[in-house]
Amino acid sequence: MAPPRSFLWSRRIFLTLLTGFVLLPVYVMVSSSLKPLADVTDKFRWLPSELTIRPYIDIWSTVPLARYFVNSLIVAGSATICSVVIAVFAAYAVSRYDFRGKRVFTVTVLSTQMFPGILFLLPLFLIYINIGNATGIALFGSRAGLILTYLTFSLPFSIWMLIGYFDSVPRDLDEAALVDGCGPLGALFRVVVPAAVPGIVAVAVYAFMTAWGEVLFASVMTNDTTRTLAVGLQGYSTLYDVYWNQIMAASLVVSVPVVAGFLLLQRYLVTGLTAGAVK
Repeated sequence: MAPPRSFLWSRRIFLTLLTGFVLLPVYVMVSSSLKPLADVTDKFRWLPSELTIRPYIDIWSTVPLARYFVNSLIVAGSATICSVVIAVFAAYAVSRYDFRGKRVFTVTVLSTQMFPGILFLLPLFLIYINIGNATGIALFGSRAGLILTYLTFSLPFSIWMLIGYFDSVPRDLDEAALVDGCGPLGALFRVVVPAAVPGIVAVAVYAFMTAWGEVLFASVMTNDTTRTLAVGLQGYSTLYDVYWNQIMAASLVVSVPVVAGFLLLQRYLVTGLTAGAVK
């Protein structure tokens, strides 16, 4: 039976209001990034009195945005690669092999997501300082230390998510690969990984987005040289003025890699997030 017309119109009105609610902040960001500073700090105007691309030029000189951009790419990219590689091996072992403590391991991995990240801030800070004093390895204030920090958050969820996805891949594929002469690693990389590409992509997107927009640990674990974009945007707010138009412009520039990556990989992301939910 066709739904009643009242339901169709109610749905259209609701979706229109929801779309406007979502797009309104985006419009404010875009319009503010194209205004002179005086228009942004003065009474808000829905239509700019003057359009200018000057904020998009000034954002690179007001703060060292290019250096922050490179730091974020290195940290987020490295954390993503490490998280995916480790999660693939760990999830495959849990999914395909029985060993003592398997259930304890999976429950422990999942339970780490119950605790807020701020609980780990002081312990990690003290650990990095003590490691630096004992070995001379500078983890505090370095990109390597920040990458290890982000692994503590993205890796447990990545392992748990890939376990469910690998469970949905038939074990007959592994057995067929072993019969054909492949070892366990050969079966993993030649059979299971190609079949699990959507899940791996979903894990990679999650790990990258977690590292790209993180603020709390980046503000404590970095210095002026290793600062990332999420923290570097604070540089547009000075003691005497706040460059709102440049903040909006920089925020749009910062969001481009994440939005572009999501649009390119959204079909894999949806498949990966829903795989293994129903068996």
